Amino acid sequence: MERSTKQFRKRNAILACLCGTKQHPSAEWIFNQLKPEYPDLSLGTVYRNLTLFKQQGLIVSLGVVGGVERFDGCTVPHVHFVCQCCGRIQDLHQVQIPTELSAQAERQSCGRITQCQLSFYGTCQDCTPVENSQLC
Repeated sequence: MERSTKQFRKRNAILACLCGTKQHPSAEWIFNQLKPEYPDLSLGTVYRNLTLFKQQGLIVSLGVVGGVERFDGCTVPHVHFVCQCCGRIQDLHQVQIPTELSAQAERQSCGRITQCQLSFYGTCQDCTPVENSQLC
């Protein structure tokens, strides 16, 4: 019984850590955040639970950025900006995903769309040289 309770405490802590940040972390980042509080936590446990959370629809994978899979605890459809230089991922809540996009995809695929992820890739303000930062 105690082992089961420990597993659920770790599982809940992993989910809370991911949902409590805006950083779109990797499994390693989550592991490093929780390791001081849970010394017996393994990186494998973090990966297994992230896989479970993805399957349950509690989190989304943003794919691989800079060679590392990144995650988002916010499952509400929203747009991301990914810096191809530093790997920073930023939520763009003000940019709306066109509803017609899913309808077009359904017509083209003759399938049913259940999820849409829209990401823009480029260079963030911190990585853009000063002379080129006149965009904002």
